[in-house]
Amino acid sequence: MRRNSGQNSDIPKTLRLGVVTAFPPGRNSLNEFGLHLVRHFSRLPEVAEVVAYVDETDAGAPDPQAKVAFRPCWRFNRLTNLIRIPREILRTRPDAVVINLQFATFGDRRLPGALGLLLPAVLRMLRVPTLLVLHNLADNVDMQDAGFARSALAARLMRLAGRLLTRGLLLADLVTLTIPRYVEFLQSSYGAKNAILAPHGSFEDVAVPSFTVPPGRRSIMAFGKWGTYKTVDMLVDAYSELLDRGYDDLRLVLAGADSPNSAGYMAAAATRYADVPHVEFPGYVAEADVPDLFTRAAVVAFPYTSTTGSSGVLHQAGEYGRAVVLPRIGDLVDIIEEEGFAGVYFAPGDTASLAGALAEVLDDPAKRESLGRRNFAAAAGVPMSEVVEWHLAHIERLLKRRSRR
Repeated sequence: MRRNSGQNSDIPKTLRLGVVTAFPPGRNSLNEFGLHLVRHFSRLPEVAEVVAYVDETDAGAPDPQAKVAFRPCWRFNRLTNLIRIPREILRTRPDAVVINLQFATFGDRRLPGALGLLLPAVLRMLRVPTLLVLHNLADNVDMQDAGFARSALAARLMRLAGRLLTRGLLLADLVTLTIPRYVEFLQSSYGAKNAILAPHGSFEDVAVPSFTVPPGRRSIMAFGKWGTYKTVDMLVDAYSELLDRGYDDLRLVLAGADSPNSAGYMAAAATRYADVPHVEFPGYVAEADVPDLFTRAAVVAFPYTSTTGSSGVLHQAGEYGRAVVLPRIGDLVDIIEEEGFAGVYFAPGDTASLAGALAEVLDDPAKRESLGRRNFAAAAGVPMSEVVEWHLAHIERLLKRRSRR
């Protein structure tokens, strides 16, 4: 994938690459993916500088990184994002821009969220070469379950608006998606010629982890942004059922913060389950603490009722060699089958089924280790360091085509 700088004199030997993304210490969706995307782009010798157009938050500025210039220029749920981001891009003039996006990146309110999704169309008008990393599709999101609509009528109207916005997103020069079914859907339903598959990639080139469980209480762990289609109630009920069966060496770790659509959810859950023994609510987990969170887990649970795209948490569980239990729902099943992960399935919304899946992993150390090893192999198969080289190769081809014109 290394570029040949002699192919065309109009292509710079090294690129200044823009990346529009949420970024830590902000806690907006895809911030962890954005962190690793920027980090790995900045490590490529073909990239002279990454200009990161990140979200302004009350948590402070991002930590400095070599070859990265941070430009905080947008805020969650602000109507002005569609003006501020292109203005900053024109001011800093990168050679190309990568947008790390899902449908709620710029807001959970309808108007600012929708306006932000017009960014690829605006950059096309400004003739800025753009690659969009798209993590979900409006057509595949249950709008009510995900907290974006309160009625079936509102959900139908939002799906219609979502289709219009999807056509706007497809105005990017290139749209990459992490699930093959999404690529096929855009090609068949929208006639997209610029939608292609790109692996999610493991965040780090990690060493082979320990597949054993640390001594002490065995941890059932769940991690995410909670309150819409990801809720803790069914998992707490399943954990309580295991306690009633006599599993007296367990603890339940419910890590992560509220979804933007569900402010106060985790605080209310902590109060609601204060009397359930050995349930922990560590809250937001900083990037430096993520390895310890996963390596202490005997099993990682996904108490979801639907999904909105590829799961970064599943890839992290794989990186750290953990067994997983998953609901049998579309996108997660696709990832399991297409990317080589393995887990124990349970019926969505069924507490007894979830408790049974957890027990199946907890009762069989050999199976738990086998699942962990397979998930590590799947996650380690395509590290993000290779994924960004793949993105860069397509960006260079795009720039070459533009230069010929």
